[in-house]
Amino acid sequence: MKFQGTEHYILSDELALAVNAAVKLEKPLLLKGEPGTGKTRLAEELALSLGTELIRWQIKSTSKAQQGLYEYDAVSRLRDGQLGSERVADIGNYIKPGKLWTAFTAPSRPVLLIDEIDKADIEFPNDLLHELDRMSFDVYETGQRIEASQRPVVIITSNNEKELPDAFLRRCFFHYIRFPDADTLTQIVRAHFPSLQQQLLTTALEVFFELRQLSQLKKKPSTSELLDWLKLLLAEDIGAEVLQDRQHQGGLMPLYGALLKNEQDVELVEKLAFLAKRQQR
Repeated sequence: MKFQGTEHYILSDELALAVNAAVKLEKPLLLKGEPGTGKTRLAEELALSLGTELIRWQIKSTSKAQQGLYEYDAVSRLRDGQLGSERVADIGNYIKPGKLWTAFTAPSRPVLLIDEIDKADIEFPNDLLHELDRMSFDVYETGQRIEASQRPVVIITSNNEKELPDAFLRRCFFHYIRFPDADTLTQIVRAHFPSLQQQLLTTALEVFFELRQLSQLKKKPSTSELLDWLKLLLAEDIGAEVLQDRQHQGGLMPLYGALLKNEQDVELVEKLAFLAKRQQR
């Protein structure tokens, strides 16, 4: 398998090497990078290019590793027993397969996405070591062993909210997605908006990179937010000349809510625009 990106997902040479190396080594691919740099989208596009199923396990702060294997609904079994249901005789009726179970037993090799693993408790990654290593686990209530007939392609994403254990990191192939430069970002935008006027694209990228260069900015806008902003500019028929007017809405770019996500950053951009206006007088 050689993944080189898709029509709508521009892949850097480094990331292409990482994906293919992880597949070759049959190790999970651990992706880190700023939110909005396409970590989740990579798994979606990889599954699409392989023509296979994407199984997504969205991790939350309350997620437990056991939920990825299976869950045993003892409460329902107790209730059915009190009601005299015949279902009680088969404990398998109360076993709910998790995402790893689904991936292990898929008819064709799927892509398993464990998304934002750093949101869970620190023990969560360690609790998955055995299963991800051996691609098997036991269902203790039934004595059943679930084994993967073929290893799924496993992609794990992290936004660096927590450090991951060394034992877990040793079992992964790691890649940090660097924020794209202007040329790569131009390719990404062109993949999504092929008919975008060059002047609007050039001006929009200038505004975007100026924002990202502000060291005091609390949250830098991401690639996905740039795409959302351009989509809105096109929908509202806002041209390059409007973006070039630094006085628009007191110095804020039109539809700034797609790029600036808190009031401190909005106030910062307004203040800098005001100071720039005074210096021009």
